[in-house]
Amino acid sequence: MNSLIKAVGLVRFVDRRLLLVRSEDQEAFYLPGGSIEPGETEAEALHREVAEELGVVLREPEFLARYRTDAVGRGEGVQVDLACYTGVLDGEPIASAEIAELGWFTRTEYAKHRVTAPAILDLYADLDPA
Repeated sequence: MNSLIKAVGLVRFVDRRLLLVRSEDQEAFYLPGGSIEPGETEAEALHREVAEELGVVLREPEFLARYRTDAVGRGEGVQVDLACYTGVLDGEPIASAEIAELGWFTRTEYAKHRVTAPAILDLYADLDPA
């Protein structure tokens, strides 16, 4: 069955390191963010998800890029339409809600993980070309 997940993600890329999170039910790290709920705009979903997952308020979000690719851990035929935004955080992010851990990874460090998200690999290729 083919399906599409519409999602948003926050891109924090500092000193060639990308802020990524891993939820308790996933093995792969991905951008802070998540699915857009019915009736939500991308911006509303991004603000909600950042507050839930990182425990901070997002200010001045700006659209960066969109990636459509296979969704990691969601089964065959499931794709993600990931809208990526940058922005300013009102504090230091911490793992909150369903987030088991967060970290700052270089492209090389991320690629060494056993499970990676195709959208994140595509984002790294744009942010930090080899």
